Amino acid sequence: MRYNNKLLICLCIFGVLAIAVPFWKCTNINKQDNNFFRKETAVNPFLDGDVISEKSKTQNVDESDKNDLEQDEEEDEDGADDNDYKVEKAKEDENGKNEALTYDKVDCHINNEYTIECRRDNEEVYIPFTFLRKYFEVYGSYSDEDDHFDWQHSYSKVYQPKEKYSPSGVFMFFEHYNVEVRERVKCISGLTGVPVSNQWSPKGYYYPIQIAQFGLSHYSKHLTEPKPKVQIYEDGSDYGNWKLPDKMSFIRSTFQNGEKVVEFKTSESFEEPGIVLNLGEEDNVILSFDIKFVKNGSVTLVLQTRDKKGPTLVTYICSNTMMMVSGKRIFYGIGAATSWRHLTRDIIVDFQKGASVKLARNKKRRKALLGKLVSLKLRGHGWIDNVTFSSSAHVAHFYDAADWLVSNQNQNGGWPIPVKRRLADGALELPPGWYSAMGQGQAMSLLVRAYLFSKDETYLKSALLATKLFEVKSSNNGVMTHFMDKHVWYEEYPTTPGLFVLNGFIYSLFGLYDLKMTAPKGSRYSSERLFNAGMESLKAMLLMFDTGSGSIYDLRHVTLGIAPNLARWDYHTTHINQLLTLASIDDSEIFPETAKRWTSYMKGKRADHN
Repeated sequence: MRYNNKLLICLCIFGVLAIAVPFWKCTNINKQDNNFFRKETAVNPFLDGDVISEKSKTQNVDESDKNDLEQDEEEDEDGADDNDYKVEKAKEDENGKNEALTYDKVDCHINNEYTIECRRDNEEVYIPFTFLRKYFEVYGSYSDEDDHFDWQHSYSKVYQPKEKYSPSGVFMFFEHYNVEVRERVKCISGLTGVPVSNQWSPKGYYYPIQIAQFGLSHYSKHLTEPKPKVQIYEDGSDYGNWKLPDKMSFIRSTFQNGEKVVEFKTSESFEEPGIVLNLGEEDNVILSFDIKFVKNGSVTLVLQTRDKKGPTLVTYICSNTMMMVSGKRIFYGIGAATSWRHLTRDIIVDFQKGASVKLARNKKRRKALLGKLVSLKLRGHGWIDNVTFSSSAHVAHFYDAADWLVSNQNQNGGWPIPVKRRLADGALELPPGWYSAMGQGQAMSLLVRAYLFSKDETYLKSALLATKLFEVKSSNNGVMTHFMDKHVWYEEYPTTPGLFVLNGFIYSLFGLYDLKMTAPKGSRYSSERLFNAGMESLKAMLLMFDTGSGSIYDLRHVTLGIAPNLARWDYHTTHINQLLTLASIDDSEIFPETAKRWTSYMKGKRADHN
């Protein structure tokens, strides 16, 4: 009987080992691997060979910028071998002990068109986010700080109006705009102080919409930001801090037009050191000064970047050259400058545009690239006054834009766009010299604010003149058309047939509203009539831009009979922001109701099925 018990015990032990060893081998597969998904080899349009890893992050998107979303992906390098058929993930149970979750590999057939590799846990199937992101156009990022994955259906932001819209107040949400840092801005002109666009031509040209937005953003920042810090380095009364290069050079206090200024004279040559003012400025990066040259000369700012690869020289020269780069020297032309000129320059923007450094949208990140402003150098013979460095100069930029609009408006009341524009995949084309209702409208909004801010009627007269093109048909080089021969529309791109771009039309309405609310009774009739007609059309046509899951950029699918042009998320939120602003000045329920529904689309909600 004792012998039989020993035999029975041995048989039990061998039986347990026979079961446990294969199970241990099967479950103990690559416990170092914490990645659910590995590289996909199937060819399909939604996987590009990369997979999402737990460290993968999407790039943050700035709300003021209208650029396409770019995302960074990291390829997992320590996934399971192809021969593995299960993947483990460690997880703590209720008692804090680790237990293994085993995921089976499973092929997912997508619409019977292609196959991707997924993971299965009983009845649950896990699909790679790399695939989901592109298939559904969703966005996500992994947080190391609190170990979670953040899923977003859209990448843009809606701004709720803080107060009722006013022609003298902040322009919509433009205090968040940073026009000058956009990649499609070639530089800020030293001749005019406004942006030069390279959006449709690499040579650079003045684009009225961009200039108006530049002015409106700085005006809005002036109203919403704290007062700037200002450091005066020269006001005409103290020139003792300037260092002369030789005995032939001089600098002295004198008078010009009854004002005390500093006169200077030294060699014009860049081989000579010039008359130097040491700065050591790190915080205030906006340079302003008044300058006048006898014939030729330059003003150079020496700056040191954080990488300490040697100083960079940003020089403002008596030339019509827009921008020129030679090694570590960046040149901006400021014209002949033989009469007094006032210049306001953002040194970081001037440096980064010239050095082709990608511009950060956040002011603190932009400033982090710059070490300090070392010195200011004068060359040639001339006079200088009011040399200041400040943390911002929004009012100066605002007036630069408004003054450009006044100076460059033609007899038709418009600002012609000097480049060709192809639209709808080349089906439509606008030759150089076309006008934009959006450009006209935003220009009016800027000019009205310049008038209200300065009380200078020159700006108001320019705004009133800008309404003329709203009376001219698109086919006659104006901006007005009709939808189905019934509803009037002011075209951002005045093609024939029309495109009926929604956001550009609404921006033109804000310009007309600003003017009708500001102009004297005897002058407001035209803007009031045009605004009322446009609002009637918008209320009648707005829901044509609703897809049930987003909004439509324009109506080309109706007028050209082609596929719809869906609004990407940043344009979709622009539509919402515009409707919310309109709701503050109009009692119609269509604006807040549509804005609410379109906002829900950004969270993945859809219109009901039948």
